[in-house]
Amino acid sequence: MMTRSGWVLAASLLLLAQGCTGSKEPAQTRGDNPDTKANPDGKSIRPLKPERNPMEIKVDQFAPTDIGVDETKITPQQRPVIKKLIEAARLIDQLFLRQVARENPTWRKTLAADPRLADTLAYFDIMYGPWDRLAHDKPFWGTKAKPKGSTFYPEDLTAAQFQDWIANHPDDKAALTSYYTVIERDGAGLKAVPYSEAYREFLEPAAKRLEEAAALTPNKRLKTYLTARAEAFRTNLYRQSDMDWMELGDGDIELVIGPYEVYEDGLMGYKAAFEAFITLRDPEDTKELDSIKALIPKMERYLPIPDEHKNLNRGTDSPIAVVDVLYTAGDTRAGVQTLAFNLPNDEVVREKKGSKKVLLKNIGQAKFNQVLRPIAARLLKKDQLKRVTFKAFFNNILLHETAHGLGPGSITVERNGKPVKTGVNEELKELYSFIEEAKADVLGMYLNFFLIKKGLYPESFREELFASFLAGIFRSIRFGANEAHGKANAMQLNYLLEAGAFKRTRDGRYAYIAAKMQPAIEKLSTEILMIEARGDYQAAKQFIAKYETVPPRLVEQLAALSNIPTDIRPNYLIEKQMAGWN
Repeated sequence: MMTRSGWVLAASLLLLAQGCTGSKEPAQTRGDNPDTKANPDGKSIRPLKPERNPMEIKVDQFAPTDIGVDETKITPQQRPVIKKLIEAARLIDQLFLRQVARENPTWRKTLAADPRLADTLAYFDIMYGPWDRLAHDKPFWGTKAKPKGSTFYPEDLTAAQFQDWIANHPDDKAALTSYYTVIERDGAGLKAVPYSEAYREFLEPAAKRLEEAAALTPNKRLKTYLTARAEAFRTNLYRQSDMDWMELGDGDIELVIGPYEVYEDGLMGYKAAFEAFITLRDPEDTKELDSIKALIPKMERYLPIPDEHKNLNRGTDSPIAVVDVLYTAGDTRAGVQTLAFNLPNDEVVREKKGSKKVLLKNIGQAKFNQVLRPIAARLLKKDQLKRVTFKAFFNNILLHETAHGLGPGSITVERNGKPVKTGVNEELKELYSFIEEAKADVLGMYLNFFLIKKGLYPESFREELFASFLAGIFRSIRFGANEAHGKANAMQLNYLLEAGAFKRTRDGRYAYIAAKMQPAIEKLSTEILMIEARGDYQAAKQFIAKYETVPPRLVEQLAALSNIPTDIRPNYLIEKQMAGWN
């Protein structure tokens, strides 16, 4: 998000926020008035305490929010299946906690034993460890710096040493760069330990819960996926279960569980962290998206890059599901909450089956109401504020996830005068997440132009998309410089300001310039796509360095939003609902 010697956004926000008022874990969402808060009963308003410690302020960045569905929507037949799935997800949650830091369970016990550290414990739970994900992973408790590679590599291993070992031992490359291995020292060398071995303590009981859920569900496709995923936990072979996940179809329960995103690996960007989503499908909203799904192959051909770099061989099956979240765990629950996901990340599966986009509607609605709309009211030009709509916000999420499944994936690069087949993530290494998230955002907006051209959206929808896109950039920048979405949005903001598509008005607010948006979006899409198509690490590094710095005036403006939550802190209703099930 910013240069190493430049502004540190999250730290600046915290320092400026310490002079503001707020509330500790409010029961109701805070509004724009920094001088009041809702009582726990939600019935009265009282003044905020004028003095709070820094940990209270940190916790207060995440608004406690009920997430779930009306219990009547969960059938008696589904209940035992969901219970088993949540039991498995809780195990995955504990596994991820240890992926972040082996000491995390011990550290958490220390915090829990001291009532004076209640706020620190709460923030530890939000961040899944003692490092602030909104402030470059700076420790907020203790002094230990977070290892770049979390627990995926020896703490003292550098990226250069890892790359040198692979260069000198090419036969080890597949295992060492696998999504699903932990790297350990082996005498003077390195070895890859499969997740199935390294995390057996959690994966074996999780596999049993999935098998028990499979035995309880009448849905044959869900049964197949759960059985295959249980086998993957034991064998470390995930491809078949990813294929089966793509075949889940339109069943009521939509879930995914396992190792997926590589954001936690800040050393090389190779290793997948464990997560789980347990959701219920919204059949009506999902059906509305069928027309977009049918156009995805044409979207690939519409990309603003030469045909030789387009990925026209990917599978054309690209399911899109709108769901309401029941429960999440692991990587997706740490810090900022996920709005949507596009999986699997295995390029072999993508080429055979495509990818699935899952949009989390109740999470999206909560973020729009509690975060995006209040931010827009403060920062957007007033006559453009009315164009910020949930429909456009949610559409931008959909096209963001669609864009993840388009463009370069498997690529060919030249090494020592010979063509070598590789992957974009492998070439961009630790920079991949930042570039890929920026690609998904800007290319998602570019694809909207295609859908308008095809008549799926009216021309009048264009400015709703622009206004919601701009407001969304401000929301995401607040996530922090080390968070992929935060850095990606800072880069887009600066690029579009430079192109004149965005501008800062005399009164300090921000506006989009409609006539300049499409050409600027197209140019930015092309630039990022070509970085990926060439696997150009140096170009990625230069692009990030040029555009990551948040403008100082915006840092100050964002700091003034301290009474607006940065994100939500989910309270999953299903946990209470399950207590009443027989």
